[in-house]
Amino acid sequence: MAAPIEVTGSDSEAQPESVLEGMKGKKIQGRSLGQIAWMRLKRDKVALTGGGVVVLLILIAIFGPFFVQDPLAYHQNLIDPTYSRPRDGFWHSGISAEHWLGVEPGTGRDMLARIVYGARISLLVSFLATLLSVFLGTILGITAGYFGGKVDFIISRAMDAFLAFPLLLFAIALVGVVTDGSFGLSGNGLRVSVLVFVIGFFNWPYIGRIVRGQTLSLREREFVDAARSMGARNGYILFKEVLPNLVAPILVYSTLLIPTNILFEAALSFLGVGVIPPTPSWGGMLTLAVPLYATAPMYMIIPGMAIFITVLAFNLFGDGLRDALDPRAK
Repeated sequence: MAAPIEVTGSDSEAQPESVLEGMKGKKIQGRSLGQIAWMRLKRDKVALTGGGVVVLLILIAIFGPFFVQDPLAYHQNLIDPTYSRPRDGFWHSGISAEHWLGVEPGTGRDMLARIVYGARISLLVSFLATLLSVFLGTILGITAGYFGGKVDFIISRAMDAFLAFPLLLFAIALVGVVTDGSFGLSGNGLRVSVLVFVIGFFNWPYIGRIVRGQTLSLREREFVDAARSMGARNGYILFKEVLPNLVAPILVYSTLLIPTNILFEAALSFLGVGVIPPTPSWGGMLTLAVPLYATAPMYMIIPGMAIFITVLAFNLFGDGLRDALDPRAK
């Protein structure tokens, strides 16, 4: 008869009974996918920095106009009439204790106030356009991927047509055709609506393709077959079974689409089809800065840096969010 094996040392500490004895009185709690993603995101300091800058920019766009000067107020006493540039400050920028980012050449309008109001325009247009793109792309993409056949063919060919559309030229032409007072709107309200429509409506195929590809994979999964076997209708399967599994890619792509829309809005304003002056916008400020770069370079650098920092922050946060929501990441 063999002698019993005595377990000692580290082996005894690894026994299940010992582990359970030590956990007595404590509940073992599972972690949701959201909690796991948040734990991963917290470890990514670069993404958190980008997210912090994004939150700061949103707060500035919402509350900043209440704390800055009037962006349309002229300060001609700060402008050198000979060169039409600020008298003082680094690189003739007019930076002072009263004007932290200097003043605009020629008019003397406060640059900080114009940057803050420009942030409101850029973020408003980009967020609304992204919501429109995500809504259309998700609905059409999930429909094409789930039903397939002729439905998939028609929607996919529509995606190809929209992707081949000369969006920039169409935006310029549309702004020229739409007269002031159309659709019950006028002024900058009409311009912002046109920008949101053009950017959002014609960008949905990008997210539509992603949603369609993910849906083609999800519709063959076991939980979809189980829902069908229990008599679930297509609408229930689409919005209760498939769509919740698309939240992660939709959220990630949305954070990467927003900076693209910011750049597009700035490009349209730079070409003169954005908001109507003197309402400030970052692209419009760059347009006015081009002929003045030789005498007042800070007037171009400041709005350019505002666009650069905003786009960089969104991209860093989007990349970190993508890694955090990746189920294969460790």
